[in-house]
Amino acid sequence: MSSQNPISNTSLIQRPRRLRGNPVLRNMVRETQLTVDDLIYPMFVMEGENQKIEISSMPGCYRYTLDLLLEEIQQIKELGINAVALFPLVPEAKKDDTGTESFNPDGLVQRTVKAIKQAVPDIVVITDVALDPFSIHGHDGIVDEYGVILNDPTVEVLVKMAVSQAEAGTDIVAPSDMMDGRIGAIRQALDAAGYFNVAILAYSAKYASSYYGPFRDALDSAPKFGDKKTYQMDAGNAREALKEVALDIAEGADIVMIKPALAYMDIICQVKSITNLPVAAYNVSGEYAMIKAAAQQGWIDEKKVILETLTSMKRAGADLILTYFAKEVALMLL
Repeated sequence: MSSQNPISNTSLIQRPRRLRGNPVLRNMVRETQLTVDDLIYPMFVMEGENQKIEISSMPGCYRYTLDLLLEEIQQIKELGINAVALFPLVPEAKKDDTGTESFNPDGLVQRTVKAIKQAVPDIVVITDVALDPFSIHGHDGIVDEYGVILNDPTVEVLVKMAVSQAEAGTDIVAPSDMMDGRIGAIRQALDAAGYFNVAILAYSAKYASSYYGPFRDALDSAPKFGDKKTYQMDAGNAREALKEVALDIAEGADIVMIKPALAYMDIICQVKSITNLPVAAYNVSGEYAMIKAAAQQGWIDEKKVILETLTSMKRAGADLILTYFAKEVALMLL
């Protein structure tokens, strides 16, 4: 039988494989394209000078002192990464039970934002708004004598933190605490202080997930007691995520986010269907660590799995992806 005249089913009119025959065709009809513009790079900053410490549970990720962080940011900007999300490693001596260091105008975050904006003014800086890095308890809110996380007193501190970050020059504040009403309170305070152009990226559907472990290693911010299930969302809930998103939009969010991403693709898809706002997804530390661990064992092709994983998040509906793979992906896409 000639390979040029194979026996075929002539009744087939639709043959989807026609458009899969070679790489050029596949690229032409690809529905979802991952680009470097989709990426936000989470970065860890610490006090000190000339130090870069690898996080053992996140191979390839580091805590940087400010001087080396600025060098790294200049490098990633040259790769086309246009946004970074900052997370501080706060010394124990500066932690207390109300997070007062969080709104210190000379605090680590505030100094870092000012330095970045001076060194690389056109990169977008996103700052985390939550108390866990600043709290002796490791929780995202103020804790009372009975171990209860207090919502409204926490929001008062979050507002001070967000305004302080805006004063330092941040472009976007990102409340990750999951306290009720904090988006509206922060928007009102930013506007009252004249920071109309500082945007809010709301962690709208942040789940009480087991995927956060390596991140808490990075910041030494694991809760000292209990868990975060009284304020972060239950993993079994989807309709509640839509409620949280709707509330944040009504209160003034500019971008809404789902965290984690990989186990919550259905939530990303549902949120995308109900809003015209940009939707972000956080490819969290545990997701990163699993790929790195499997790659170190030789069980997967690391680069291909990274690209497939992030593309799947975008296909689900994410317009933006916070990912520790950002630098690696930027290099792959060059």
